Amino acid sequence: MSKSWAKGSTRAWRKTRALVLARDGWVCQLCHRAIDPQLRPPHPGSATVHHTLGKRYGDNPAHLVAAHRKCNLDVGDPTTQPDPPAEPVTKW
Repeated sequence: MSKSWAKGSTRAWRKTRALVLARDGWVCQLCHRAIDPQLRPPHPGSATVHHTLGKRYGDNPAHLVAAHRKCNLDVGDPTTQPDPPAEPVTKW
């Protein structure tokens, strides 16, 4: 668990999360299936909000989407994905 979440989420984050889930109609934007609002973590189908550009870009709702917990974990943080292997353009 990251240091910023050690004591739980903030009121501002809970409001943003609720706004994003409502805006997206409780439909996971990663797999396009319904999210059951009754499920709670750590259930893989519970509701989360995915940072499409990574957390380092903040909590702007324009860059957040509703997601199942499992879908969010499977996608991971887009800012930590490894770069594709380099391909030589010119032979020396």
